[in-house]
Amino acid sequence: MKQSLPPLAAYVHIPWCVRKCPYCDFNSHTYDSGLPEAEYIDALIADLDQDLQHVQGRELESIFFGGGTPSLFSAASLDRLLQAMQQRLHFAADIEITLEANPGTFEQAKFKDYRATGINRLSIGIQSFNPAHLKALGRIHDDQEALAAVDMARRAGFDNLNLDLMHGLPGQSLQQARADIDQAIALAPEHLSWYQLTVEPNTVFYSRPPKLPEDEVLWDIQEAGQARMAEAGYAQYEISAYARDNRRARHNLNYWQYGDFIGIGAGAHGKLTHLDGRVERNWKTRQPKDYLNPDKPFCAGNKILSAEELPFDFLMNALRLVDGVPSAWYSERTGQSLDTIAPLLDRAVQRGLLEPWQRQLRPTEQGRLFLNDLLEMFL
Repeated sequence: MKQSLPPLAAYVHIPWCVRKCPYCDFNSHTYDSGLPEAEYIDALIADLDQDLQHVQGRELESIFFGGGTPSLFSAASLDRLLQAMQQRLHFAADIEITLEANPGTFEQAKFKDYRATGINRLSIGIQSFNPAHLKALGRIHDDQEALAAVDMARRAGFDNLNLDLMHGLPGQSLQQARADIDQAIALAPEHLSWYQLTVEPNTVFYSRPPKLPEDEVLWDIQEAGQARMAEAGYAQYEISAYARDNRRARHNLNYWQYGDFIGIGAGAHGKLTHLDGRVERNWKTRQPKDYLNPDKPFCAGNKILSAEELPFDFLMNALRLVDGVPSAWYSERTGQSLDTIAPLLDRAVQRGLLEPWQRQLRPTEQGRLFLNDLLEMFL
């Protein structure tokens, strides 16, 4: 089946942090001395050059600087990379360029410089406004720095802000979780990412688990938080994403809608569709010292997804969305007929986890609550 190429985005990974948080399982590394900014930007450009063969003339719809803590890098370094990217790729006229930033790693002048480079969206990793919870999470900022970060971003000219908040924190009560949400809403960001703390392997919390709230409290927090955000005009459009005035995160939407993305940087992942319809996942060398070593390749591995793997790979993204995706996108973006998984879709409908699927692949409310059960049907 002939398929058209999906939209294209780019993810840039900057792997350094001031301190590794005890819950973090991302590819992030503390640094002991000065950051190798110039060398790393050189490597990112060279890495990009190797991936250009997969662009196939498409516009770049979005760029996301993630980490780690990308706001540790200077605006001048990020500007050099953006200029190099624009020389090699055609930017969409309304391209979304997001920078992850942590309170305590910047000042207002730096934010103005970021804005001048063309970065037009900030995602600020606040996690909580409660000093005790920030300490428990190992964050390097306090509540006042979190508030100041939003003010600085607004003064620097950013009119598209996301605030990251976590809930289900060690010792957190329903009242404390609601206070975090109320404070975030009072700051009037365009977007909120609100997700439950999970203890992942290879983290400090995994080896020394903190005492987390009971399931009944977690459920109460979830219900109260969603109701409060809806009341304030933040519409949920994904498992952990809420936006007002339809300011949804375009870069993340591209992931969930099974778009393509180039991934450059230490440990970055990419997903690319070939002209012959094959879908490839690739991943880059994780350790910064290896990524910066000219004698070692940027790409650590790649895999062409098999016909058996494509349904789960597509649906684990698409079914995170409250409204799902048009059913036609399945064949357009995987090259497979939807009829090949029709019996599984019918079974999911019978179990009350999926809406009738002829026009839209959309989870029911029950399906969103038990998403893992829904997805396991397609393994």
